Amino acid sequence: MLLPPAHANTELIEVVRITDPMRHLSSEDLAGEVVAIWETSQADQVLTLVKDLPGSELHRCFIPGWGIRAHSATDLLFQVAFCFRCHGARLWGPSVPTAQSGLHSFDPGSPPACDLLERFRGSRTA
Repeated sequence: MLLPPAHANTELIEVVRITDPMRHLSSEDLAGEVVAIWETSQADQVLTLVKDLPGSELHRCFIPGWGIRAHSATDLLFQVAFCFRCHGARLWGPSVPTAQSGLHSFDPGSPPACDLLERFRGSRTA
């Protein structure tokens, strides 16, 4: 999956368990419960997993359950909402070029996607 060039400035990632998935196709913000904060090496590992997500055939549901907010030292860079059912990830935010903003497909059965989902699930505070 393509990440915006600004991903190199990421210093912190908020992991969001999405509580209202139906609103995320066009919302301006990623709403949900922040269940973890990943910094430095964890953030770099997660961004590598996201970059390594192979494409797939996009299905129709887009009901994301997990998301990330990537921050620089001072600003929100971008957000990604992941739907592991429809193979879709919505990328948007202030540092995302218009051509990259929107839905991207990924293979949820690929090793990077499985690792990413395992990390998401392992971060739950509930």
